[in-house]
Amino acid sequence: MKGILNQLNEENGILSKLKSKKAVNVILAIGLLGMLLIFLSTLIPEKGKPSNTVSKYSLSAQEYVEEMERKLAEMISSVEGAGPCRVMVTLENGVEYVYAREEDINTDRKEDSNGISERDDKKESIIVVDSGNGRQGLLVTEIQPTVRGVVVVCQGGDQPIVQERIINLVTTALNISSKRVCVTKSSE
Repeated sequence: MKGILNQLNEENGILSKLKSKKAVNVILAIGLLGMLLIFLSTLIPEKGKPSNTVSKYSLSAQEYVEEMERKLAEMISSVEGAGPCRVMVTLENGVEYVYAREEDINTDRKEDSNGISERDDKKESIIVVDSGNGRQGLLVTEIQPTVRGVVVVCQGGDQPIVQERIINLVTTALNISSKRVCVTKSSE
């Protein structure tokens, strides 16, 4: 270490100003303290960071419908002859969450005069993990709601060719049958 300090002293003149060993020890202590603080900062969790168990793209059923209506209205109004439009989407169900499960199966075999009988005891429980928000189930997947129907009201909704284009657009975008789509002319 003295060799390095001597080399720095000769090359840069930095240590020539430091005449005591006490000053060098203070600088080394500050450097070590800085490295320790950097190391400790990696161990402390950041506040406001999303938990790994909940999807950051998670939408409620209402948010899902609103986003779908907005996107459909945007696409439909760009269809030739459709004009400005309003869209309403209805759902069969809400968002479904699938959690990781653990199964415990115990099989009892009994032999009597009637033969062998078996009885299975099955216990199933959701795997729970600790997160920043407390304990919660380990989310495996999130199933978006099923679309029940779509209503489109637009200026060109009375023209059969426009209706066909809009129905094709909606059925393709949402993977639903044409029976679930209604297109009509707006009164405006």
